[in-house]
Amino acid sequence: MSRTSLTPPPLPAAQASAWPELLRRRRMYGGILLVLFVVLMSSGFQLAQSRNAGGFWDGLPMIFAFPGEVLAEAWDKRARLPGLALAHLASLAETLNIAAVATLIGALAGGLLALLSTRGLARWPKAAGLFRRLTDMARAFPEIVIALILIYILGGGPVPAVVAIALHTAGALGKLFAEVAENADLKPLEGLTAVGASWVQRIWLGVLPQVAPNWLSYTLMRFEINLRASAILGFVGAGGIGYDLKIAMQWGQGRYDLVVAIFALLFLSIVLIDRLSDRLRLRLVKG
Repeated sequence: MSRTSLTPPPLPAAQASAWPELLRRRRMYGGILLVLFVVLMSSGFQLAQSRNAGGFWDGLPMIFAFPGEVLAEAWDKRARLPGLALAHLASLAETLNIAAVATLIGALAGGLLALLSTRGLARWPKAAGLFRRLTDMARAFPEIVIALILIYILGGGPVPAVVAIALHTAGALGKLFAEVAENADLKPLEGLTAVGASWVQRIWLGVLPQVAPNWLSYTLMRFEINLRASAILGFVGAGGIGYDLKIAMQWGQGRYDLVVAIFALLFLSIVLIDRLSDRLRLRLVKG
């Protein structure tokens, strides 16, 4: 009866002699990267310390002073928190509308860019690289930068926020959608092509049924991100509950209960939407 050995077979002589050199090279590269990381971190800290109005180490013990002051005042006026939260439901609805409209527009644009830039599916294969670069450009700039430019041009309000978030969403989802579409089975497309189907018909009947669950899952995930982004853009004048939170914080002491009420309302809504999106994504992907 033969015995099975768990010992791996010995390496060839050439590989065995090259292994110490390869290990030494990897350790050397790892050490160089570690040194560069430490140097960059320390130099960045020194630069920030020199430009700071105070000192980092001097101000570190006071890091919880402001949050403690806010929470203490809100606790003293805790009976007013539910009423203040209810009073700002309209602003929360505006933030939700900004996120929803921007996600819808961005997902539609991202899906079109993905189909036009995916190898094997592109309507114009020679222009696929151009559409990929458009996708890269759309997600290259943060939403807040685009929103600040649009607010300077169009003025404050929800429109700059919708355009900024939709543009960034189109770039981000376009990249994710393209990766999903690249893994689609091309056999249905071959059959549709054989019966004379147009490009739109091939995509509608042969590709979208395969990629729809993952595309919808990514869109729901992006909606969660856009909800937080729309609240942040409110701080730069893009409307919604973020703008109300900014004004409440500018009022300072005496209105910190309003700050806590708005923040709690925003936090609870984000948690609720995150939970609902997780359940929907699970059902879409796994059934």
